[in-house]
Amino acid sequence: MKRLATVALTALAPISWGSTYAVATELLPPDRPLFTGVMRALPAGLMLIAVARILPKGAWWWKSAVLGALNIGAFFPLLFLAAYRLPGGVAAVLGSLGPLVVIGLAGLLLGEKAGTKSLLAAIVGALGVSMVVLKAGAALDLVGVLAGIGSAASMAAGTVMTKRWGRPEGVGPLALTGWQLTAGGLLLLPVAALVEGAPPALDGKAFLGYGYMMLINTGIAYWLWFRGIGRLTATSVTLLGPLSPLTAAVIGWAALGQALTPVQVVGMTIAFAATLVGQLPGRTRTRAPLETFKITEQNDRNISMDLVNGQVRR
Repeated sequence: MKRLATVALTALAPISWGSTYAVATELLPPDRPLFTGVMRALPAGLMLIAVARILPKGAWWWKSAVLGALNIGAFFPLLFLAAYRLPGGVAAVLGSLGPLVVIGLAGLLLGEKAGTKSLLAAIVGALGVSMVVLKAGAALDLVGVLAGIGSAASMAAGTVMTKRWGRPEGVGPLALTGWQLTAGGLLLLPVAALVEGAPPALDGKAFLGYGYMMLINTGIAYWLWFRGIGRLTATSVTLLGPLSPLTAAVIGWAALGQALTPVQVVGMTIAFAATLVGQLPGRTRTRAPLETFKITEQNDRNISMDLVNGQVRR
C-alpha cells in the first residue's frame, strides 16, 4: 500500500507536465519558450530553497549543477527546440523513448536489471503515445530529431544520476529539488537573454499562467518526481512518463475542443495499460554496478592473500 501511494503521488508529476501545452498556448506570451523555462525553474527553485533553508555543501555544489543541467537546463531548451521543428507530435514520440534510455543506464550505473515486463511496457507505451500524437505525413527535421533525442537522453540521464547520487544525509527531496531547479534556471537565464532578448510585457493571464507553471507544474511536480526517484526504482519512475502526453491529449479534447480519433483513443488505452503494467511488482533484480563488482573482487583477492600469507607465517 505504501508503494502504491508513492507511485500515485509520483504520477502526479507527469500528469501536471501534460498541462504545459494548454497553459502555454492559452495564457502565456507566444514564442518565448526559453523565457518560460526560466520562469518555471528559477523562481520555483529559489522558493523551495527558502522553504527548506538548506544549501549544498562540498561536492553537492557541482552535483546539483550537473543534475540541474540534465533535468532542467539542457532538457527544457532541447524539448522546446524539438517541439518547434517537429510537427505532428514527433517530439512527443521521441520523448516517449526516454524510458528505454533509463532502463539501459539504470542497468549500467545502478545495477537495476529490468525484466521483460518493464522492457515491453516501455516499448508498448511508446507505441501507444505515437498513436495518440503522431499525424500522417509528419515531416522530419534533422535538427529537430537530434534535439528530441537529446532531450529524452538528458532527462533519462538526470533521472538515473539523481537515483545514483541520492541525497546528502539530513537533506530531503524538497531541498534537492530546489538546488536543481535553481541551477537549471541560472543556466537557462543567459541563454534566454541572448536568444530571445528582453522579457515580454506580461498581462494578468500571463502572471496567472507563470504562477501555475512555477508553483504547480514545476515546484510541486518536480518535488514529487525526485521524491519518487528516491523511493522507487529509476525504471518504475520513468515508466510513468507516458502519462504526460496522454494528459495533454485529454486536456486538448476536454478544454480546447480538439477531436480525438478512434486510433488516438486506442493509443491512449494501450499507453495507459503499459504504464499500469510497468508499475506491477516483477522480477526486476538489483545487482551491484560494475565498479562495485571490481571492488568486491579486489577485496576478496586481498582477503585470500591475507589468509595464504597467514598460513605461511604460521
